[in-house]
Amino acid sequence: MIHSSMRLPSLALSRRQALLGLATSFTLGRASLALAAAPGDRRFVVVILRGALDGLSAVVPYGDKALAALRPELMMGQPGAAEGLLDLGGFYGLHPALSGLHAMYAAGELLPVHAVAGPYRIRSHFEAQDYLEYGADHAMSSGWLNRVAALMPQTKGTTDTAFSVGAVVPLLLRGPQPVGSWLPKTFAQPEPDLYARLAALHRSDPVTGPAVAEGLKERGFSKATLAGSDEPANKYAFQALCSSAGKLLAAKDGPRLAALEIGGWDTHAGQKNRLAGPLKQLDEGMVALKTALGDQWGKTVVLVMTEFGRTVHANGTGGTDHGTGSVAFVLGGGVAGGRVQANWPGLGPGNLFENRDLQPTADLRAVTKGLLAQHFGLDQAALARVFPESERAAGVSGLLRA
Repeated sequence: MIHSSMRLPSLALSRRQALLGLATSFTLGRASLALAAAPGDRRFVVVILRGALDGLSAVVPYGDKALAALRPELMMGQPGAAEGLLDLGGFYGLHPALSGLHAMYAAGELLPVHAVAGPYRIRSHFEAQDYLEYGADHAMSSGWLNRVAALMPQTKGTTDTAFSVGAVVPLLLRGPQPVGSWLPKTFAQPEPDLYARLAALHRSDPVTGPAVAEGLKERGFSKATLAGSDEPANKYAFQALCSSAGKLLAAKDGPRLAALEIGGWDTHAGQKNRLAGPLKQLDEGMVALKTALGDQWGKTVVLVMTEFGRTVHANGTGGTDHGTGSVAFVLGGGVAGGRVQANWPGLGPGNLFENRDLQPTADLRAVTKGLLAQHFGLDQAALARVFPESERAAGVSGLLRA
């Protein structure tokens, strides 16, 4: 483990770099990784999709007759068609970018949980992501995965329970358990997309616009980068982090808890074309995680979650706005997969939440409590400490094979 006394590598920033936003909070681009120790040989991984995934595009309920009329601009081909949906049993279909997850579904290792949401009903990314990581509808002094780590008996001689790869430890793992940080040099540069956004932000300013453009030009960035059309240099950062996480988790004396995150899900415009990229990165990352875990995949549970869903109707720019219900994914060698877990609310008249969003019928805390109970054997008292005031969200059973 990396000791909590370890110092972060220093980053010398020039005035021009500061102007261009090269702060350490951007150094990992849109992906990061944190790990924690726990006794035993069972692993638990949480993946946060920051920006709000449109669950209706990731796991498409094509069997709901109301869907096509509600979002014709976002519809994909039926299962079996060229670049069509990947069928999940006749009512739901996976986005075609999720071919790796579809293979896991066929192997019984993927369980999508649809029409799910946290206990809050807000549409602010910042608040919703905080509440997602607190595991509550209000602020707390720790993240729920840190509280899970605190419940685990500590291995004799172990003083550090977690370390974070990156400049910032995710709220999910913050709390009383000691956490150190380490910033790898290979992730010391932001994505070109960040530079493109900064250039666009300053372009109309007569003072900072030319200065930023000249600074980027001096650093060798092309016009394509500044226009936002270049592929990010570290587009595979998430896949690499997943592979690293898998290798560390697979080690006999390695960590047992991990928190990963990936951004790019806030699809307010051009969603049909834009969503395929993040979905493919997620797919490749999960395949890399499984591959790196090897034989330990059978002892691993992965929970993929997002802060909220998106509107059922597309907006005027071909995107979707902040919504409520979405989809979560449960993966692993011991998952009772090969099916979709859902109490489907329907999309017909009168069925949408506030007449705009997918109505949530499952509480994300209930899903997580069910996983923690069966995977780690946490009892009701322990689960109440992880998710306080969640009595109404009883743990879902049967998510894992016995």
